[in-house]
Amino acid sequence: MSATPTLGFLLHDVARLLRKRFEQRAKCLGLTRSQWQTLAYLSNNEGIHQSGLAEILEIEPITLVRILDKLAERGLIERRQHPTDRRIWLLYMREAAHPLLAEMRELGDVTRGEALEGVPAEQREQLYQILSAMKTNLVQACRKPVEENEMNDG
Repeated sequence: MSATPTLGFLLHDVARLLRKRFEQRAKCLGLTRSQWQTLAYLSNNEGIHQSGLAEILEIEPITLVRILDKLAERGLIERRQHPTDRRIWLLYMREAAHPLLAEMRELGDVTRGEALEGVPAEQREQLYQILSAMKTNLVQACRKPVEENEMNDG
């Protein structure tokens, strides 16, 4: 008999399995997970500079440069020089990326559907509300320093 997993482990496992299932479906698109994730975030932030996108993705700028190089080679993104600062490159989707992005979104819908199979609509809505509240709480908590006595309590 196994112990009930903690919330953190359960959330981690669900997120990992969602990614794994999506990757199984997306293999045919010929993109790595980091490449499709970069495209997905760029699609919502066109015109962003490289360091801003790296921050959103929570990866090192040099790591993002390698990903962007591969996406640019495939003709999916383009870099344009900032109009007033020649050191900054702004990122844009190319036309070829849009059908691929549409396929990725469709695969995401199918994968989420698999994950939520048998869960009634009202419970799905509740789940999103709870997870959104948890995210908001944790974002706010991460902005505050940890008190010394909090670290010793737990």
